[in-house]
Amino acid sequence: MGEPVHETPAGAWDLMMDLNARSLIHVAAAVVPQMVRQGAGRIITVGAAGALKGAAGMGAYGASKSALMRLTEAMSAELRDQGINVNCVLPSTLDTPANRAAMPDADPTRWVAPAALAEVIGFLASDGARAIHGALMPVLGRV
Repeated sequence: MGEPVHETPAGAWDLMMDLNARSLIHVAAAVVPQMVRQGAGRIITVGAAGALKGAAGMGAYGASKSALMRLTEAMSAELRDQGINVNCVLPSTLDTPANRAAMPDADPTRWVAPAALAEVIGFLASDGARAIHGALMPVLGRV
């Protein structure tokens, strides 16, 4: 996934934090005021099961996804009383052509199908998930 923490260039840290944490801050600034005005809304972020603990070569990625998860929890606490649910899905490896090409020796039958992840996100966006706030929901595929 990347270099050891002590060898990770500043640009790689910036890229991961921009992609996985700062993007949520910008999206929230754009959509939360309208959700507050309407008294309802759903925000579902995409974290990573791999960020639940540190791993070699994944310092910047794991730290940025962990930051996203903490932001999700903070936003949930801030917005719950205003009718806004904020939750996070934590997929393991997604079964995509890019991941298959990058990991040709892996077993993709154990990976998460994008359609399966979409179903979980769809549920979290539905009224059926109205009582779920601040969840970090693992989506692990076949195990």
